[in-house]
Amino acid sequence: MGRGALTGQDAATLVATVGGLGRVPWAPGTWGSAVGLVIGVLLVRILPQTMWGPLLALSFAAAAVLCTHAERRLRQHDPPIVILDEVWGMAAVLLMLPWVSASRLWLLAAFLLFRLFDIVKPPPLKRLARWPGGWGIMADDLGAAGYTVLAIWLASRLFG
Repeated sequence: MGRGALTGQDAATLVATVGGLGRVPWAPGTWGSAVGLVIGVLLVRILPQTMWGPLLALSFAAAAVLCTHAERRLRQHDPPIVILDEVWGMAAVLLMLPWVSASRLWLLAAFLLFRLFDIVKPPPLKRLARWPGGWGIMADDLGAAGYTVLAIWLASRLFG
């Protein structure tokens, strides 16, 4: 390979850091979640609902593989600059609760709850985060998305 050519692990790291956005020195996970919010809103508006489930499953697996390569390249378990998991998790919330994307208040609530669950990692999310490679990186965000969906669903039932 010539100078300047990306290796597979370099390319995976570039994607896993969302084009380097994960290298922002403050709150990289929050930036990743913001990107996921925008992507989620766009997907809800553009893609037919029949594609949402397969897209979530395939993109989860692809992101886990990319995050595994990035983790190896960076020689660190769940490096903070890897934010593809936050992008996926926030977008997943919106695909699971598409009506949230029609309300700024519900969008804000979903965003804040997702960040809270991703940071605090209530049980069993800490245990999921310890899974090897990109599967652990992605699994705790899958859990944070699940907690967010449940909390938003309950809040919508209580507050309308």
